[in-house]
Amino acid sequence: MAAPSVRTPSERIWTAVLWAVSVLVFFFLLAPILAIVPLSFSSGQFLTYPIPGFSLRWYAEFFQSEQWTGSLANSLIVGISATALATALGTVASLGLVRADFRGKGLIMGVLLSPMIVPLVITAVGFYFFFAPLGLTATFPGLIVAHTALAAPFVVVTVTATLAGFDMNLARASASLGAGPSTTFFKVILPLIAPGVASGALFAFATSFDEVVIVLFVAGPGQRTLPREMFSGIRENISPTITAAATILILLSIVLLAALELLRRRNARMRGQA
Repeated sequence: MAAPSVRTPSERIWTAVLWAVSVLVFFFLLAPILAIVPLSFSSGQFLTYPIPGFSLRWYAEFFQSEQWTGSLANSLIVGISATALATALGTVASLGLVRADFRGKGLIMGVLLSPMIVPLVITAVGFYFFFAPLGLTATFPGLIVAHTALAAPFVVVTVTATLAGFDMNLARASASLGAGPSTTFFKVILPLIAPGVASGALFAFATSFDEVVIVLFVAGPGQRTLPREMFSGIRENISPTITAAATILILLSIVLLAALELLRRRNARMRGQA
């Protein structure tokens, strides 16, 4: 049994300095976000510190307002629909790219990942000019298709990374036993890559739910999502209700991050068992 290593005083000092710098950077990044949360419980009419008192009036106004709840419902409709489409298309694309070997494979991967690289404004303008002649602007199908294209690359990245550790001999063994492609996928491949698919779906939902630039170009008055409602509220009338909406988004992000961490641990456990 190896003896535990003893750190020198200089190593301990550098470790303490590293921890101190990390905590300061972490606080610097989170401080603007955390400053919003207390304001959502303010009883005042304006966004000011110190808070005059604590109240849930802005949360009540959020859930009692048709404008805010309607935008939340629109975000859920678009987010869930885009996530379903992006997960299905991204998973199929990842399987094709991993299992097949052909010329131009890198080019196709670059095209699939381009929505992650190209600035959102350029993508939004492109969607607008492409959808306008087709009559898809100011419609839910157009907005869902645009968000699907934006979210699919996240599914491709996570599923491709998961498939990198997948043993394709299992799929070949399933085929040799008489199983068809669909049976092999649903009975053998999908259960093993499920953590990666679920992680990609969560990233896709977060991308769609939080997106505002494409919504400004493609959506109409009937497709106002929660981020667009917040953007319009900041420009036109700053109300503490916006802080309540922002706090709800923060809680949703925390839930998604916790789910991703659980999926990551499950994936690591499955690989360890394999």
